[in-house]
Amino acid sequence: MRTTTAAQSLWLEAMPPTGYPTLQGDQTFDIAVLGGGISGLTTALLCKRAGARVALIEADRVGGGVTGNNTAKVSALQSTMYSTIRRQHDAAAAADYAAGSFAAVEKVAALAAEGIDCDLHRRAAYTYATSSSELRTVEEEARASQEAGLPTVLTDTVDLPFPVTGAVRLDDQIEFHPVRYAQGLAAAIEGDGSQVFEGTRALALHEGGPSRVDTTSGTITADRVVVATHYPLFDRGFYFARLEAERSYCIAARLRGEPPRGLSINAVSPKWSVRSYGDLLILCGQGHPTGASGVGDERYRRLEDFAREHWDVKEITHRWSAQDPSPYDKLPMIGPYVPGSSRLFVTSGFAKWGLSGGTLGAMILSDLLAGRTNPWAARFSPNRLSPRSAPTLVRMNAKVGVDLVGDRLTPAQATSTDEVPAGEARIVRDGAGKTGVYRDEAGALHAVSLRCTHLGCLLRFNGAERSWDCPCHGSRFDVDGAVLEGPAVHPLERKAP
Repeated sequence: MRTTTAAQSLWLEAMPPTGYPTLQGDQTFDIAVLGGGISGLTTALLCKRAGARVALIEADRVGGGVTGNNTAKVSALQSTMYSTIRRQHDAAAAADYAAGSFAAVEKVAALAAEGIDCDLHRRAAYTYATSSSELRTVEEEARASQEAGLPTVLTDTVDLPFPVTGAVRLDDQIEFHPVRYAQGLAAAIEGDGSQVFEGTRALALHEGGPSRVDTTSGTITADRVVVATHYPLFDRGFYFARLEAERSYCIAARLRGEPPRGLSINAVSPKWSVRSYGDLLILCGQGHPTGASGVGDERYRRLEDFAREHWDVKEITHRWSAQDPSPYDKLPMIGPYVPGSSRLFVTSGFAKWGLSGGTLGAMILSDLLAGRTNPWAARFSPNRLSPRSAPTLVRMNAKVGVDLVGDRLTPAQATSTDEVPAGEARIVRDGAGKTGVYRDEAGALHAVSLRCTHLGCLLRFNGAERSWDCPCHGSRFDVDGAVLEGPAVHPLERKAP
């Protein structure tokens, strides 16, 4: 029975080259879209089709971030989202979320039908229960989703190999290959005055008439700018104080026998999210706040143990992880970046449902940028007030304060680099300060400053992903300090081991 130990997304495996250039020098467009994931690509394409000349700017490769590291479910049924929104807002908010999410699923289907070969299939989505107490949560979600306008039904039949006490089902949702879909969107953007730039990291934004985006290799000047970087960059609007970052983990397993074909997720924690791709089972879960202490390979092992407990596993073929920002009030943030802005826009906060949420964001923003009204724009405005969710906001920022101060008071884990084992990291005393040191499997040392380049919180090592993660706002860096995830845009200072 083989188990892979490499962290490699099924969707990014053998990712074909796209060949989009790095920005060189200074160029001018109508709209600049930052971020080459589902949100940015769909926004750029819809804006191009509305007549704008668009620049899509991606720090790495299109589809290579969170879009290429998820479960690849596009569903309007999202675990217990509707009952949650009902509690934190009202029935009207849940209805708007349902209508927007349902429209986004159909938009993905329509765009893929234009000729994007992405293995798209319609599947039933399920939120399931495995106990009588969990069943009450599922029944509440069924009522909330039906009242919100979704054609969900209660059922006790789910194609899972363990007993379920019931489930809410929504038919005709979507599974697909997200990277192939992303690359299809990029191909449709390129040309006729619009361009895709890869390997081009945005470093600074100057809002004005027009605005400028400074990158690692040149400057884009544009009348309007969309920040679709998953976690908003540039620290305007205090998004870092209103979003909570969480990591989740996935495995793919080859089975002896057929994998389940439904898109299933349970109603309570810990989450177990299930789908298939061809003859592979995809199982995801084991989430935790980004920067949590003591995270290691056990996150993958628990997924593997669950898979082997319930299926006849021949081999574990892939394992990967993703990060998601969740808004304090559970609604996505789509619209003007700051109050009154007509030139700077943002789309973020999809709480692990970014393939539908990012598409919804693109639909709203493309309308706003074209001067059209949109029925959901006011609901998801980033500048809304959510009084019922104020206690959550207070809790989130109190945790940041504790992390910011507490980690500075915590003793180092080692007094010298000699105490760092191969394949592990330690926080090593460095005079009066601390340095993050990782020793790779070949014995080489990698040392970096632990001070996050965003707002200065101290980083913690994620042993599952071999990364330095920020517990305050979710920035992530590799063992040599390169930025893996924002809101940070600058690398860590490298230090002598």
